[in-house]
Amino acid sequence: MMFRLRCVNTCLRRLLHGGTVNRDQVLEQLRVCSAEDQVFDVVGKNKAKLTAEHVSCAVGMLWQFQKERPELLRTVDLIRSHPQFLTLRVLAENKIAIMDDLMLVDMLYAFLRLNIEDNDSLVQQMVSEAWLRIDRLPMSSLSKFAICLNDQNLHHSPLMGHITSILDQRLSTIDDARILTTLMISVSSLVSPHLRDALISRAEKLLLTMNPLQYNTPRRMVQFLRNIKYVHRPLLEKCNKIFLLNIPRLDAENIGIILGLYQSLQFNNCDFKLAAKQKLTELIDSSTDPLSFSKLFIALAPIASQEIRERLENTALLLADEFSPRQALAIAEALEEVQSRNLSLVNKIASVIQKNLHVYKSVEVARITQALSLLQYHNPEFFTRLKNIMINFLQHSFYPYEVTMLIRVLSTLSSPRLDDSVVSKVDAVVAQCNLSELSTISFAVAKWIRNDPSYRHNTHSKYVRLLQTLSRCGHERLQTADRLDFVLEELKYISGEWFEEMLLEESMATLKRMVDQINWANAPDLAFFLTRANYLCPPLMDRIASVATEHIDKIHHSSTYATLLPFSVLNYDSVQADELFDACIKRFTPHIRSFDPHLLVLFAYSLAVADHFPEELIREIFSIDFLGKLDCQIETLPDTLNMRTRLRLMELNRAVCFECPEFQVPWFHERYCQQLQKKGNGSISPVQQQIHKMLGEVLGGINFVQAAVITPYFYTIDFECKLDKNLKPLPYSEPSTLQISDRGRVHWDSRSLENIRDELPPGAQRVAVDFLDSKSFCKNSHHMKGEVLLRKRHLEILGYRVVQIPHFEWNSMELSTHDSWKEYLRKKIIR
Repeated sequence: MMFRLRCVNTCLRRLLHGGTVNRDQVLEQLRVCSAEDQVFDVVGKNKAKLTAEHVSCAVGMLWQFQKERPELLRTVDLIRSHPQFLTLRVLAENKIAIMDDLMLVDMLYAFLRLNIEDNDSLVQQMVSEAWLRIDRLPMSSLSKFAICLNDQNLHHSPLMGHITSILDQRLSTIDDARILTTLMISVSSLVSPHLRDALISRAEKLLLTMNPLQYNTPRRMVQFLRNIKYVHRPLLEKCNKIFLLNIPRLDAENIGIILGLYQSLQFNNCDFKLAAKQKLTELIDSSTDPLSFSKLFIALAPIASQEIRERLENTALLLADEFSPRQALAIAEALEEVQSRNLSLVNKIASVIQKNLHVYKSVEVARITQALSLLQYHNPEFFTRLKNIMINFLQHSFYPYEVTMLIRVLSTLSSPRLDDSVVSKVDAVVAQCNLSELSTISFAVAKWIRNDPSYRHNTHSKYVRLLQTLSRCGHERLQTADRLDFVLEELKYISGEWFEEMLLEESMATLKRMVDQINWANAPDLAFFLTRANYLCPPLMDRIASVATEHIDKIHHSSTYATLLPFSVLNYDSVQADELFDACIKRFTPHIRSFDPHLLVLFAYSLAVADHFPEELIREIFSIDFLGKLDCQIETLPDTLNMRTRLRLMELNRAVCFECPEFQVPWFHERYCQQLQKKGNGSISPVQQQIHKMLGEVLGGINFVQAAVITPYFYTIDFECKLDKNLKPLPYSEPSTLQISDRGRVHWDSRSLENIRDELPPGAQRVAVDFLDSKSFCKNSHHMKGEVLLRKRHLEILGYRVVQIPHFEWNSMELSTHDSWKEYLRKKIIR
């Protein structure tokens, strides 16, 4: 009985609003209905008596019955095809003008949930009527109306702009977090920076007053941040605490949604990920149907152990034929994410996708192609079919993001030439593309150039013209830009040769032009871009240091890592930089234990590169509890980040042993380094082979020099030689523990991994000779990077005199002859 009352609660509220009313027999008949057929029966018997209230109540009950059922058991299609549903639609359309505001919006919402088409006259008239009343709608109805507009893809419509304006005006009156978050998501594509900050501030306040068990509300807050691509860590951390509290109540679908949102925002939280992993693992035995299992697989596979992952894949293989088209696509992408090599499962999922290829949209076809290609799925005929479908979609698309994605994925297929339809489509949308999209398209064109065998013999005008157009649009976009935050957003993920050659200098000129717009909020993003670009720009870095030092208390403690990174990596040493390091260390130290373990390791290593070793930070990282937590977290990280974190921990361990012996941190990476050496490819460049040969000539024989020498603590030196107290070369008593093949491959024997060193006579010295390629220097100068200096410091502690051979000196016109190279080496080593 309570369920039925809840279904018609809205109807009763309106009828009783004015006090006592006459008995309504039709409403009473609707009230006792427990299924759709009963509702339709009442409608059919009372067509002539039905009022707007009756129609509203009937439609609301039909949606409520569907809403209470699992998605697979819903019967929306049967409802829409029922004759009496048409009656309700006609009556509703005829009574729009006499509906009250709440009824109008509620009925529009219910009809859309029952899959009435957007272009249906009923929907269009209800939207038009609601627009006329929009300024007087209560916020609860306004939020529901905004959802309806989103359902119709009217995100950027003038009507949504009107709702955004109303939200801005009435924001302080909203006390319901659910209403607020629904509106936040609906208007996310239209919010200004000012409104964004106001919405976040209001959301943070309402989080403090809401029921912490209502996890959908904070989930929508995180979704809003994802939609606007804005990482606001204080709000994320508050939401994360609520998610952790609700882990026992979360199902696989909600956990997967939260993990996906975090991934999009690049927000890692070790505690949530570990708790999610445990909860998802507990759900394996109860997730036996295709719907629940597919959601479990998507959420758990990327963070599961190898054993659990294999178990999931085996179950997926058994259920594969029952997966829906969308479920099969999601499984394929999850398999690609974990780099699965289960060919039986990949083939089975691909077979399901092929059968349903006609139902996928353009972006989904691109995602399918990308996933199957990276999974090394072999079916040339199917890939040809995918290519033709994508080209057809491309010809009919005018959305820059969609065109860009289709072009990017098309370029990965084995197509020898650039299709003319691609050129014409780029010409049509290029003026609307942002910098990231321009870079992506140029990367695709570069692939076609490499794959086109005729390009080497004949410069194709279509390639040249297309690249020129992309470059021109990129320059124009930068030159006309006037907002630093927008430029940084577009530059956020750009990389590649085209950007570095065509737009990097222009980008830096634009950023320097906007130097006065650098503030505490965008300084970490700008610093991170400079690090990725490997570009030393003192004016920008001085401004970052000045602003961040002055406003360090406003910068979130986790953002101090990105802020300091370019000063460490690019080795920028100045008075302002020293002040910044001190300020950031003081800022993050009280929050050390709130950092994710892997991020704390990366942070500590970047500080070590800059010769900073905060004692509290070092002792925290090398504590038993921390290392245990790090081990648990590393298992949930993507492989690339996993390996990077392990490597940085080793390098930090080595740096602390070298430079802070007073901390008494033991060296515990011996076995790890031996494994790295054995896995390494051991190749050396032709330049290094040339230097090796010439060193033998300079020192008096090849037995006076050793190549690829492994030092204690596992640094690998390009070349080592020994000089006596008179600077005369000393021969090695044992031949080199490695051999260099004709192809430049290095082969170690077992002795090379045991740190064996000949004893030096009194007064003699070891000389380490390192060739420094372009990666050792900043992009725009000969300024040496921080890691190169860290290595030099450590080799000197080991007793080496370090000789560095920069690539720009060795490859200069001045050293263009055999004798000049030998003389250069002689002066460097025997000085």
